[in-house]
Amino acid sequence: MHFSLSRRCLVAATLATLASTGALAADNWPSKPLHLIVGFPAGSSPDLTARALAEPLEKALGQPIIVENKVGAGGNIAAEYVARATDGYTFSVMINGNMTIAKLLNPAIRYDPLTDLQPVGLIGVAPLVLVAPAKAPEGKAFFEAASQAGSSWSYGSPGVGTIGHLGMELLKSRAKIKPEHIPYPGYPQVFNGIQGGDLQLSMLPPALAMNQIQAGKLRGIGVSSAARSPLAPGLPSLKELGIANYDMEIWNAVAAPKAMPKAHVDKLAAAVGEIVRSPEMRQKLALQGWQAVGSSPEGLKNRIDADVKALGAIIKEQNIRAQ
Repeated sequence: MHFSLSRRCLVAATLATLASTGALAADNWPSKPLHLIVGFPAGSSPDLTARALAEPLEKALGQPIIVENKVGAGGNIAAEYVARATDGYTFSVMINGNMTIAKLLNPAIRYDPLTDLQPVGLIGVAPLVLVAPAKAPEGKAFFEAASQAGSSWSYGSPGVGTIGHLGMELLKSRAKIKPEHIPYPGYPQVFNGIQGGDLQLSMLPPALAMNQIQAGKLRGIGVSSAARSPLAPGLPSLKELGIANYDMEIWNAVAAPKAMPKAHVDKLAAAVGEIVRSPEMRQKLALQGWQAVGSSPEGLKNRIDADVKALGAIIKEQNIRAQ
């Protein structure tokens, strides 16, 4: 059976159209190993999440996933590397700051997360836990005491521009309290500051806070998410304690370069979402301190937009710059 010249031209034109829209490319992609970039060292939370994702993703896509750690600048070195990738086979597991407020905190960084990266899918979320010394008052009484104390109280964070810093500054604006910020080198020093009486409050990830709370070394006041969290059992949300318009979580997600074709992003997103929502991956993430989500790219974009709006306002208002 022979096609006429006009029929062959029509078929060729149709194939060209499909290829240009990514339909054929998605069917053939990936055809070689992919590189999963992590901006933090081996054994860190983003690294553990990436390696837990890599094995089932290899099976889903039929190609090896090579995890590479490009450490430095709070994950921004890796984020810039991914943003500049044009091979179509490079993607990343990132923390929320690298995908939202990185350039607001440091205008000198050489990528813009809002224009140079594509959201693939939200992996896991966790609230921050507002903690205080073990003998501090609970619930609404804590905020009454904080209000009366004014700037005589202090709070600690692991550094200027960290989520612990920004989360507390957002809380100060919502709760009408005025504790002074004291930046520390890391969370161990923040723990010591609270237990030694130098600090009256701080916001910590639940994986760090809950053991200290359960051991009676810290008082858990509430969680920063809009609802209670299974990662911090027994603690109310700050909304329950009367703090309106306060909903903030830390999260990690999969991001792709802007150059990656949409069809490839969609295929990657579908595989990642299915893996993250599986019972096995939910359990692994829970052990790492994350509540699994597995969103669509659109769901992740909505989360990015909400974070940029809330935290960006605090950054601009107080002219906060990462150190």
